[in-house]
Amino acid sequence: MKKTPKTNRVENQKLTAERVNGMAAMMGFWAAVGAYLTTGQIIPGVV
Repeated sequence: MKKTPKTNRVENQKLTAERVNGMAAMMGFWAAVGAYLTTGQIIPGVV
């Protein structure tokens, strides 16, 4: 079964969205690790 160009475009958008979401999650993870290493608190400023 051959995909139509519209379906292919939607699938590419979903793949791009998932990739961007994964990159943002990894940036947040490393930001949290960096904050913990530099301040000793998981959420700096919160007691």
